[in-house]
Order: sequence, then structure tokens, then C-alpha cells
Amino acid sequence: MVSPEPAPGRIPDWLRWAALIWLLVWFPAYWRTWGAANFLQLCDLAVILTSIGLWTNSALLISSQAVSSLLIDLVWALDAGWRLFVGRHLMGGTEYLFDRHYPAWVRLLSLFHVLMPAVLLWALLRIGYDRRAYRLQCAIAFLALLACRFTSPHKNMNFAFRDPFLHRPWGPPPIHLAISTLALAIAVYLPTHLLLRRLFTPAGSCKRGLTRR
Repeated sequence: MVSPEPAPGRIPDWLRWAALIWLLVWFPAYWRTWGAANFLQLCDLAVILTSIGLWTNSALLISSQAVSSLLIDLVWALDAGWRLFVGRHLMGGTEYLFDRHYPAWVRLLSLFHVLMPAVLLWALLRIGYDRRAYRLQCAIAFLALLACRFTSPHKNMNFAFRDPFLHRPWGPPPIHLAISTLALAIAVYLPTHLLLRRLFTPAGSCKRGLTRR
């Protein structure tokens, strides 16, 4: 007997289990290769929070990571593709993907940058977009950047020490953190939030519509 398709407003079980299995494979592989501090990277936090959001059917977590990831993952894919086909990086940030000092299979796990936008958008079609996502992701980004100040300046995770364009700090640490957070909030998160709010129904509307029937 074929199991019924999950009602709108719910993540199907196959995707929930796939997210859990992925996390159980990806998390220890990344920890062993790059260390625990690497999970402060916003893109890696997005994997963890998206997987938890899919497992718990949390529209807020999924929406916040769509705000965080869609544009960044596009830039990542463009840079990796430029390096693959042209032989140099367009903007940088994917150098590790071509570094043979790391196991090839672990580097290939980074292709989540290509697949995750499709997963996030499909999930938003099912459960809707939570309008609180923008504020939550701004808070997550600030806390991640703040925590990165206690890691190695050489790694410059999330550009918490030096900006990605001029490769220099924007003043003392508090000023640099404030400007970095505002840059993400205004240039990356806000346009994505406005687009998602326009394209997707509010979270919970599918459930309410189903109940009214």
C-alpha cells in the first residue's frame, strides 16, 4: 500500500530522515578534517540548522537559513565553477575545495552549497516562509561573528577580522563586528528576506487552509 503524500505544511518523512543521515555523515567528517571551530562558519551553521529544521518541521529555522544561504551559496557555486572552468577564483572562498591536502570525499561534501538552495526552496513551498526569519538570522550572524573573534585571526572565519574585499579590518573590533553584521543584514539578508516574503505564503497558512476545509 502506498503511503499518502504528506499534507501541505509538513516536511515528508523521507526528507526528514535524509537530513538526519546527512548530518550524521557530514558533521563528524568536517569535525575531523577542519576542527570544531569550523562550525562557527555561517555556511556550516546553515547545514546544522537546516537539518534540525527539516527534522523538527520548523518553518522558522528553515526560513532563517534560506535567508542566510541562498545568495551565499550562489556566490560559492559561481566561484567554484569559475575556478573549475577558467582556472582561477572569481572572488575566493572555495580554495579549500581544490586543496589536495584534504581528502577528496570530504571536499566533495561541500557540494551541499549547490544542493541546499533547492532543498530550502522546496521546503518553503510546503511549509511557507516565516516572516521572523530575518531577525533571527541577523542575531545568529552577529553571535557567530562575535564567537569567531575568539578563533585564529589567520583563518578569518566569517571575515570577523578582515573584510573580503580590501582584506583589512574596518576599525577596532567592535566597529568591525558592527559593520560586518550590518553588511550581511542589509546587503545579503534583507533582499533575500523581501524576495522570499513576496514569493512564498506565510508559514502556517497551508495548515489553516486545510483546517478550514
